[in-house]
Amino acid sequence: MIKHIVCFKLRDNSPAACEEAKNMLLSMEGKVPQLRGLSVGIDFLHSERSYDVILEVLLEDEAALEAYQQDPYHAGTVKPYMHRVRLASVAVDVRLA
Repeated sequence: MIKHIVCFKLRDNSPAACEEAKNMLLSMEGKVPQLRGLSVGIDFLHSERSYDVILEVLLEDEAALEAYQQDPYHAGTVKPYMHRVRLASVAVDVRLA
């Protein structure tokens, strides 16, 4: 299994904007067939080094990760939205034992 994690720092990190980003990410559920798990969280500490929203996606393998990156809904709807609203993002992809 592969865990794909992305942390987003939003241009507008108001509660409403964070909730909207969370809902956009969660909208992949049932629309992106490669997903084996999906969770999204909103930061509550708001420290200087905090990011605002975290996405965690579980995928079967590296081929599924590549297919996820090319998926029409993910690549055509979710990614463009997140690119518009983010100030910065970081990603980590790990193999789970």
